[in-house]
Amino acid sequence: MDVTFTTIGALIGLVIAIVLIIKKVAPAYALILGALAGGLIGGGGLDGTVSTMVSGAGSMMSSVLRILTSGILAGALIKTGSAEKIADTIVTKLGEKRAVAAIAIATMIICAVGVFIDISVITVAPIALAIGEKAGLGKGGVLLAMIGGGKAGNIISPNPNTIAVSEAFSQDLTAVMMRNAVPAICALIATILLASFLVKKSDRITAADLEESSNKELLGFLKAICGPLLVIIMLALRPIAGIAIDPLIALPVGGIVCTLVCGKAKNLIQYMEYGLSKVVGVSILLIGTGTIAGIIKASALQADVTNLLEAMNMPAFVLAPLAGILMAGATASTTAGATVAAQTFAPTLLAQGVPAIAAAAMIHAGATVVDSLPHGSFFHATGGAVNMGISDRMKLIPFEALIGLTSTIVSVIIFMILS
Repeated sequence: MDVTFTTIGALIGLVIAIVLIIKKVAPAYALILGALAGGLIGGGGLDGTVSTMVSGAGSMMSSVLRILTSGILAGALIKTGSAEKIADTIVTKLGEKRAVAAIAIATMIICAVGVFIDISVITVAPIALAIGEKAGLGKGGVLLAMIGGGKAGNIISPNPNTIAVSEAFSQDLTAVMMRNAVPAICALIATILLASFLVKKSDRITAADLEESSNKELLGFLKAICGPLLVIIMLALRPIAGIAIDPLIALPVGGIVCTLVCGKAKNLIQYMEYGLSKVVGVSILLIGTGTIAGIIKASALQADVTNLLEAMNMPAFVLAPLAGILMAGATASTTAGATVAAQTFAPTLLAQGVPAIAAAAMIHAGATVVDSLPHGSFFHATGGAVNMGISDRMKLIPFEALIGLTSTIVSVIIFMILS
């Protein structure tokens, strides 16, 4: 059943979803209810609305499958201590004098190898707080270093947002990851500069902020890096040798190898269950995201936005980063924002002649600008990781936006140079 919804209906549905998320309704339910309301208000009728919602959710299944299997890698990296060891090694090698850079780089790498950004920050936080206390650094700057590093790593990672964007544009995951390599490095540089300024202005870390040491012995660095390194090699085989290994295979294989190399084979099932617990929420969120993306995609919004850009004499490619910024801000989620933007505007961008890989990269980068607003979980998870109050956490949002904006601008410049 082909149904067309009005732009007003689609936008009202999106607003309803945002309000419900702010009111602490589970995001997946908020998006589903917003989609239902938007479809009915948009003139699709009950049958047409439900059919479109189901179709939209169905379009997310390939992404959901890959994200579910990625939980095996994430679970292995966290539970074996591999992620912590990688972070600890980087911070230790660079030392206190380069503490801000070390913290940002460590979080970037942890996120880039397949650990979700919020978990990356939580993993690095104890190490970052310890070195920050010794070096006399401000807590706000240390947290910004972790968040900015995570943002840089997130746009070059095999994480849910990257998978969803690559699926929406039918692009190879590795290609989408590599397209934003330069923007990621620029975001990292911006992070180090901004965090270095902020560590001198914010309240210093004290002994009370530190967790008690567990005195646990971390495994060797080579063992820790084996799993993620194997994933990178397998995903890189497509552009290097023309051998296509789907992330559906590469990500869980990397997790299994990580577990075996670390001598934790007997705990494999336990680690898989832990990893599943970390990705199931994102997977359910994407199903809800698919419902409202289906309504928006079937509405007149795409044509209206294109007409507006033409009336303002703005090039069509501006839609890509703008959509990523707005949708991520609306949902306070990189994954949900990037997914809604990509699913909704992919046909329009492709029809306007914007290359798929460039559009995917610009949307993905744009989704990191205002994705950490207070109505999302990332805001609270990262603040809690360093025992920071809401008012102090709010002060970091403009700095985070500058970091995301840096990668977005660089991604757009790259498009303009290569187009």
